[in-house]
Amino acid sequence: MPIKIVGAGFPRTGTNTLKKALEQLGYSKTYHFKEMIANPTDLQHWLTLEETGTTNWDELYDGFEASVDLPAYPWYKEHMERYPDAKVILTVRPFDNWYESLRSTIYQAGPKTLPQKLVMLSKLLFSPRLRGMIKCVKFAKRRIFEVELQGKFEDKAFAEKVFNDHIEKVKATVPPEKLLVYDVRDGWGPLCEFLGVPEPEDALPHLNKKENFRTMLSQMMKGKAA
Repeated sequence: MPIKIVGAGFPRTGTNTLKKALEQLGYSKTYHFKEMIANPTDLQHWLTLEETGTTNWDELYDGFEASVDLPAYPWYKEHMERYPDAKVILTVRPFDNWYESLRSTIYQAGPKTLPQKLVMLSKLLFSPRLRGMIKCVKFAKRRIFEVELQGKFEDKAFAEKVFNDHIEKVKATVPPEKLLVYDVRDGWGPLCEFLGVPEPEDALPHLNKKENFRTMLSQMMKGKAA
């Protein structure tokens, strides 16, 4: 099954909301970072893509129709080459909101105190699956903070330039007829018009707010991706 929708937006730009919206609109399986956490062996495919520019797409996306968030977004161009008929959705939000959301969630993810670290270490010793999941989290943080933001996340002006440059690069790369620049606060209208489907009666599901990120991450680490 080919990928029909490629998400090119940074994490914390409404990507989880987009995932749920696409699934509600009929894209029954939409790949998201949660899927990699739930299936940590997927990491091998993303590492291969990072190294070579391609991977075993059919095995990675078996049964999926869309892919959003990390780990897909840095390779939206490679996705376009592999799936030339796919449409691209670039989720956006005001930079200051994105920056503070990223800081209070992914940037601070992981045990901080010594007791927390010791508890995590004890769990890692007896759980190969958890070790795999931790590798996925480390991969995600490396891609965002070391590769995309070049280790300069604390330099807010630099982070803003990276954020805005990414948006402009996507807009310059993707043919206009295949691209939707989308703020999830705009609701169903722009998304449904772009996809050529009717709007649902229910409001767009706004998910993964920063205040429930820790609960969500805890559930993901327990294998309860939602």
